[in-house]
Amino acid sequence: MSTSLDPDPGAMDAERRRLINLAYRLLGSLAEAEDAVQETYARWYAMPPRRREAVESPAAWLTTVAGRVCLDVLGSARVRREAYVGAWIPDPLPDRTEWSRGRPVGGGSEAADPADQVTLDESVDMAFLVVLESMTPAERVAFVLHDVFRYSFTEIAGIVDRTPAACRQLASSARRRAGAGQPRPAAVPAAGQAGLVRDFKEAWEAKDIRALVGLLDPDAELTADGGGLVSTVLRPVAGSERIAQYLIHIADRAPGLRLLERSVNGRPGLVAQHTGVTVTVAAFHLSGDRITRIWAIRNPEKLGPWTEPASG
Repeated sequence: MSTSLDPDPGAMDAERRRLINLAYRLLGSLAEAEDAVQETYARWYAMPPRRREAVESPAAWLTTVAGRVCLDVLGSARVRREAYVGAWIPDPLPDRTEWSRGRPVGGGSEAADPADQVTLDESVDMAFLVVLESMTPAERVAFVLHDVFRYSFTEIAGIVDRTPAACRQLASSARRRAGAGQPRPAAVPAAGQAGLVRDFKEAWEAKDIRALVGLLDPDAELTADGGGLVSTVLRPVAGSERIAQYLIHIADRAPGLRLLERSVNGRPGLVAQHTGVTVTVAAFHLSGDRITRIWAIRNPEKLGPWTEPASG
């Protein structure tokens, strides 16, 4: 029987990293994920030592509590996001290895940026996270815990307070939503994706509207998230021509805009800096040799992990 997580700081850090990974995928927000994990640990340490020592598996206890906290946050987040100005897009994640002066990863867990603790894989792909937003809180928790983290429906039942059979139905319903909402899969190798995004960057820098249109799917869609804190379009821009015109308009309004090729949520993306400050992070979804979706995150509250200087 495990007595406590207290004596082993390494174990504590590993558990914290695991919970941050779980909470980010459940919530799509780094700040909310960090708060959820902090609340989980606060409940752990609020228990008398004797009760903590009686917990057979602290890791399972922490997962259960974190899942319940996230479930509550998802319920309230749906209400908050209805009042959000414009579109809400999940927080973008950087790959620190691409930044010239990135913060070190693996130091004290208390000081670490939660973005440094999230593993970049297909389950944090922006297209995937956006689809998760269409699910009910219970569907999302059941789906992510089972399909991404491989928890059994019996374990999930204890988190969402439903029967294993009901949890199986929740996950099944979530999969149907995911299948209906996912953009067409990207049949492009990683190198090809990076090359397509690079071509897009160069066409944007050159203000070449014809080249931009040629790189975009005719039915492409651009969604921007400014959170009401910066100016941006409040509704998606649809169609290759309209997107290209909008991008040229942005370039004209912000002379000196610097575009950097950076991974966004593990996929090739772009970071726009103006006077040395990151003002936009763009994530892409590709299909064939065209860009089908662009998510432009401009809300400065979501750009904290992207504020460090980067080399071109």
